Amino acid sequence: MSDPTSSKPLHIGVVLFQGFEPLDAAGPLEIWGQLPDLHVHYIAQQAGPVKSVTAQMTWVAGYSFDQPPEHLDWLLVPGGIGTRQEVRNPALLDFIRVWSDRVQLCTSVCTGAALLAAAGVLDGKRATGNKVHIAWVMSTGPQVLWEQKARWVRDGKFVTSSGVTAGMDMAVAVLKEEYGEEEAHAAVQRCEYEPHTDPTWDPFSALVQRPR
Repeated sequence: MSDPTSSKPLHIGVVLFQGFEPLDAAGPLEIWGQLPDLHVHYIAQQAGPVKSVTAQMTWVAGYSFDQPPEHLDWLLVPGGIGTRQEVRNPALLDFIRVWSDRVQLCTSVCTGAALLAAAGVLDGKRATGNKVHIAWVMSTGPQVLWEQKARWVRDGKFVTSSGVTAGMDMAVAVLKEEYGEEEAHAAVQRCEYEPHTDPTWDPFSALVQRPR
């Protein structure tokens, strides 16, 4: 567990790509946003504007895959319709392979798990993803131990969540595990958010298309 009173900075890298889901990134960042000495770095294949899937909302990447930050502690990989293309993007997958090995925590939200799976970093590990698209997500990583009923799953340094808002519940759990109950409670109070704290709570697993 990290020490919330420590002066050691926390550097979080957020991977951006065309067609990412903005709440997948904004939700966890809202939960983690008041940690002391927090630095968030937005990284894409090329630095500059990156259009999301929602209402043409655009974020700006300050770093590229070729020129990333010098140091990252946590990595956050969002999902979104753009993942359908990015699972075949060697530059993005190489970036994930390199940095998932370097960081203390590698997290994903929604179909972001497909990018981790396609990069091969989830092989032999437990993981989950958006239940509406879980069949496709699972197809990107046949060696992954997929859990089709889970709000989020942690396996070592890898933490994957179900769809969109589940990322906020995952973020609260990570905050509690890494910084303690008091820090997590303060975060949800500030956001006026009531998180689901049971990782097995997953009413959306009913959306999974079962084999007939």
